[in-house]
Amino acid sequence: MFLLYCTGVANAQDSNIWSREKANDWYKNQPWIVGCNYIPSTAVNQLEMWQADTFDESVIDRELGWAEKIGFNVIRVYLHDLAWKQDKEGFKNRIDRFLKIASGHNIKVIFVFFDDCWNADPKEGKQPDPVPGRHNSGWVQSPGRATLSNPDAWKRLEKYVKDILTRFSDDKRILLWDLYNEPGNMGNAQYAMPLLKKAFEWAWDVRPSQPLSVGVWDVTMTEFNEFQASHSDVITFHNYNDTQKLKVQIEELQKYGRPIICTEYMARTNGSRFETHLPVFKKYNIGAINWGLVSGKTNTIFPWGPGDRNVVEPQVWFHDVFRKDGTPFSETETKFIKEVTGR
Repeated sequence: MFLLYCTGVANAQDSNIWSREKANDWYKNQPWIVGCNYIPSTAVNQLEMWQADTFDESVIDRELGWAEKIGFNVIRVYLHDLAWKQDKEGFKNRIDRFLKIASGHNIKVIFVFFDDCWNADPKEGKQPDPVPGRHNSGWVQSPGRATLSNPDAWKRLEKYVKDILTRFSDDKRILLWDLYNEPGNMGNAQYAMPLLKKAFEWAWDVRPSQPLSVGVWDVTMTEFNEFQASHSDVITFHNYNDTQKLKVQIEELQKYGRPIICTEYMARTNGSRFETHLPVFKKYNIGAINWGLVSGKTNTIFPWGPGDRNVVEPQVWFHDVFRKDGTPFSETETKFIKEVTGR
């Protein structure tokens, strides 16, 4: 087993974590949570999505309309500390406008603060063009290796987290706060745990009305997994494996006695597909949030790895559901999604 069953959290912060009863009561009042990780097709990364010059409301509105039509009711969206540093009030206003668009499509939002994935040196301003054929060639970590490895620089990160949480602490358009995506990825394990702990402490100082979570993502990272699951109001996790491994992970996480949401899945060539996985999530009453909506500058139709510049489009997409014109990668697939979600 990769997780320890915790009957409680033995630390001084117990009162800041929702009780199991509160978490389960919250979950009972939600519809079955089904949706996707979302970034506009016109953005190569989080900064291009949120910076004033490239924040594209018309594209967001159009693409979330396609999500609504297949029954998605939640999207998971990455913020970035440099977008806040660059333009604090403008950034918060853009978040508000984004939430208004999502709400207009009956979609709630999960926001992610920190992220250890992909490029370690984020920079403000114009973002790089995507590398043809390479999965997430332009995606950037937040805060990035230099800041992550320098705790003396974290005062800004504390202000960032608390400012955003305070502004939106009672916003019913927000489903959940995901404090840190895949802490320790990309060789960041030695730096990530201290920031992970601080992220919870900063969030507890505000204690928003929405639940807090950090998702389990690598079954071998036992120390991280135990900390994340035992400190989260609601259990979240990532799984890009087949259904057998998915069921094993779900049953292990159920021992915490809390609601469970899978915040990343669906990699077709890994055997993780809508047709195979959505019925499992529905059977276990697990929230299901796949990676990707519209094929675009992130190039996530291509698999992880260095990529192939000569491939225009893989025969089987890795992630994503729609092309930029709104036609689906697979009509059969979107029909199935509609059936499962009741659309």
